[in-house]
Amino acid sequence: MTLILASRSSARQAMLRAAHISYRVELPDADEDVAKAAFRSTNTDPQALAMYLAEFKAQALNPVDPTTLIIGSDQTLALDDGSMLDKARDQDELACQLRRMAGRTHQLISAAVLVRGGEVIWRDVERVALTMRPLSDDFIRDYIAREWDEVRFCVGGYRIEGHGVQLFDRIEGSHFAIMGLPLLSLLRALRAQGILAS
Repeated sequence: MTLILASRSSARQAMLRAAHISYRVELPDADEDVAKAAFRSTNTDPQALAMYLAEFKAQALNPVDPTTLIIGSDQTLALDDGSMLDKARDQDELACQLRRMAGRTHQLISAAVLVRGGEVIWRDVERVALTMRPLSDDFIRDYIAREWDEVRFCVGGYRIEGHGVQLFDRIEGSHFAIMGLPLLSLLRALRAQGILAS
C-alpha cells in the first residue's frame, strides 16, 4: 500500500524517516492561502483551522490508486489572548512576531489526517503550550540572521530541534507535535491500516 505525505515540511519528513516509514512526498496543486482566508472569514478557532487545512491538503491530491493513503497535516499558533499568528512573510515580520510572543505562553496546534479515496478515515490533533522567555532585540536580530532560511516556512518562526529551543523557558506537551505531527497516534493509525506491523 502506498503512503503519501502531502507536506514540504522537512521536520515531518524527518520524523517519518526516523520511524522507518516508507512514503513519498506529493504537494497538492491547491492554494492553501485562499482556503485559509475563506475558512477564517467564518471561523476563528485555531484547532478547527489546523484540522481543516490538514484535510484540505490531503483531499487536494488525487492518486491513481484508490487504496493510496495520504497524510495531511497542518499547524496553527494561538497566543494567550486567542489571536492567531501566521507564517512570517519576511524577516521584519518575524521580528515583530517574536517580540509579541516573548514572555508569553502560546499554543501550537498540530493536526493530521489520513485520507483514502478522497475520504478522511482518521484524524487527530495535539496541543502544546510553549512559554517563550523574554527576548532582547539583539538576540532576535542574531536569531533571525542565523535561522531565517530554516524557519521561513514554520509558524512561530522556530524549529525546536535547532537553535529555536533557546527561545523557551517551558514547554508542556509532545515534542513531535511541536515538530508538526501527532506522531504516536499517527503510528497507531498506520498500524491499524496495515502500513506498519502490529
